[in-house]
Amino acid sequence: MSAMSRDEQLEFARRIALNLLETRARSEAELRKAMDRKNVPADIAEELLTRLNAVGLVDDEAFAVALVNTRTKVARRGGARIRQELREKGVPDDVAAGALSQVDPEDELAAAETFAAKKVRSMAGLDPVVAKRRLYGALARRGFGPDVVRRVVAEALSGDDESCAD
Repeated sequence: MSAMSRDEQLEFARRIALNLLETRARSEAELRKAMDRKNVPADIAEELLTRLNAVGLVDDEAFAVALVNTRTKVARRGGARIRQELREKGVPDDVAAGALSQVDPEDELAAAETFAAKKVRSMAGLDPVVAKRRLYGALARRGFGPDVVRRVVAEALSGDDESCAD
């Protein structure tokens, strides 16, 4: 890449970033990683990311808020799973925490209930202890906290065999 002029390097980096941003919003870290894979010099990547931030094409806070809303309402995931996804996408922990703090606990509970209702239909005919264990696991893997999981499992399975909850 060193044979290219600075302007050509910037244009190359810009094309990489804009191609990625065409399909969905990206975090700054995702764009930086993509440019690094294409051997864009770090100073060129930083200059471009500064420009993209200035014009609003890259905004980790807006990205985090949008991802949290989508994952809560559409994908029906809990806070722990969403936090992990934000971390994987390179969103700073303080930005992720700010976005997650905006989630209404009732929205998270509703997401868990919707997911559990669908899951319970697929477990018809299973032994109640097995169904409860599987539902606990499925909700936990989706990132819902223990209190939400306990409450939703009890409601979804009509509270049967409460002693097997733990």
